[in-house]
Amino acid sequence: MVNQADIDALREKPLEPRQLLIGGKFRGAEDGATMTVTSPIDGTDLTTIAKAGQRDVDAAVFAARRSFDVGAWSGAAPKERKKVLLRLADLIEKNALELAVLGVRDNGTEFKMAIRAEPGSAAATFRYYAEAIDKVYGEVAPTGAEHLGLMLREPVGVVGAIVPWNFPLMIGAWKLAPALAVGNSVILKPAESASLSLLRLGELALEAGLPEGVLNIVTGRGSETGEALSLHVDVDVLAFTGSGTVGRRLLEYSARSNLKRVFLELGGKSPNIVFADTSDIEAAVAGSINGMFRNSGQVCVAGSRLLVQKQIADEFTEKLIAAARALVVGDPLDLHSDVGAVSNAEQLATNLKYIDIARSEDATLATGGKRILEDSGGYYLEPTVFTGVQTDMRIAQEEIFGPVLCVMEFEDVEDAVQIANSTPYGLAAGVWTSNLGKAHQMVRAIKTGVVHVNCYGGADISLPLGGVKQSGNGHDRSLHAMDKFTDLKTAWFSI
Repeated sequence: MVNQADIDALREKPLEPRQLLIGGKFRGAEDGATMTVTSPIDGTDLTTIAKAGQRDVDAAVFAARRSFDVGAWSGAAPKERKKVLLRLADLIEKNALELAVLGVRDNGTEFKMAIRAEPGSAAATFRYYAEAIDKVYGEVAPTGAEHLGLMLREPVGVVGAIVPWNFPLMIGAWKLAPALAVGNSVILKPAESASLSLLRLGELALEAGLPEGVLNIVTGRGSETGEALSLHVDVDVLAFTGSGTVGRRLLEYSARSNLKRVFLELGGKSPNIVFADTSDIEAAVAGSINGMFRNSGQVCVAGSRLLVQKQIADEFTEKLIAAARALVVGDPLDLHSDVGAVSNAEQLATNLKYIDIARSEDATLATGGKRILEDSGGYYLEPTVFTGVQTDMRIAQEEIFGPVLCVMEFEDVEDAVQIANSTPYGLAAGVWTSNLGKAHQMVRAIKTGVVHVNCYGGADISLPLGGVKQSGNGHDRSLHAMDKFTDLKTAWFSI
């Protein structure tokens, strides 16, 4: 059990400047460029990170390709790769407190969530794929006696992984663990505003015995470092989590370079649907609050559109608003805080812009809507709820990625489905009902990758996460994630 004294002992720890990991060595950018890391907790500068340029990215890709071709990792027996990844999982768990506090100082997630969602999830993810390595088989085709047909899975080679700032360690592990498990070499590009925990992960990976060059980490701006990585002709696969705007750009980069495969998880505008026949309104309120306001709403699957059936709309909304007002927003390293900081100044400005847009569209501000704790120097926003939201409003169509909830009413199943499917996104959804048939009907009808029933969130590593429509393609989590990082090869023998 972590106590406040343990957290406080780490929160003021001075941080040395952080460097790039290339070819098994940490070093600065070739031109010496750096970027300042600013904490969203209080606006103070924590340290600097290296700002990788084209030559640094070239060096990282070269190191990855060389390590893959040498075969110390790609050619190792599955049981040997398994040993290393299990050691890495153990090291993540051993250093969980340090990793969690480091990440919170960097991106502002409330500690109570961060300790589970970051090192806790990352360790479980590496352990899952380590255990899967020697249990995933190829196939033998049904043929006549004169032939033998084999289907083999082989690593693709060099993988580029670009991850966001909201859950860098968790989402980083979702990309790294399956890619490494099947034998690839990887260049990881963290978000410029949340790189510290992933750089520490790089140190732990070397300590676990990962060969030099198998994992490389390049930090810097997406428009420079990320672009250089995405355009590189010696990167075979690109895996990305982030915005649709950047996702479209990565597809263009693929077309302009080597037609590398690009897998995109692009967020959503997820409907959380509460029917009048839900068996426990209090549980639905609590689930809706948690599904929206954890990590200040900076969650890809956040239930940012709350659809409530008209028969219970007044009662439910009243309880919801009271619960939102009761949330304690504050220092994310204080165990009394329910909600931490918005990750960076730019995102806070975006959130406030959408609040102004909602007002201009005549949505009703039921609670919140203001920046708070500004004297701290940090980036904090009240949990915000708008009622009277219509499907054609921008706040009902566009991903805000902040603690701003849209409440909408619906008549019946058909109305709920129409509203749920009315956005360009399709990542997640929630359904609250005591009617099993209705639940199945909604699971089938909602165009989305994940549907939660009588809960919101909580699916574990054994289940895939991926979107449809403009929420992207491919899947993180589960054995299906390994498909992104392998090539299927056919062997046809004449006997």
